Amino acid sequence: MSQDDEELDELRQERLEQLKEQQQGEGASEAREQQRQQAEAQKKAALRKTLTDSARQRLNSVKMSKPEFAEQVEQQVVALSRSGRVNGKIDDEQMKSLLSELQPDKQEFNIKRR
Repeated sequence: MSQDDEELDELRQERLEQLKEQQQGEGASEAREQQRQQAEAQKKAALRKTLTDSARQRLNSVKMSKPEFAEQVEQQVVALSRSGRVNGKIDDEQMKSLLSELQPDKQEFNIKRR
């Protein structure tokens, strides 16, 4: 083998190692995505089991206007369900009270006209 062939072989080996490392990185990213999807599916199943249809509709309405707040509420409902502090299903009235408890205090403005 000539020196050019040896250099070419070395370059091929380096490139092959780079490709292997890249594939391993993509595999880890796929695994994280799969874990995230699995956690999302478990959360949805827990919500379906814990909430009545009307409560789920109210939560979906909140999710449309305030997605971050709705995510917080979903996590709270799942935590309550897992800890066993929920008797039966959460109905619409209980969801209203939960939303009002978790929502930060609003400032009220009273405007008086003379």
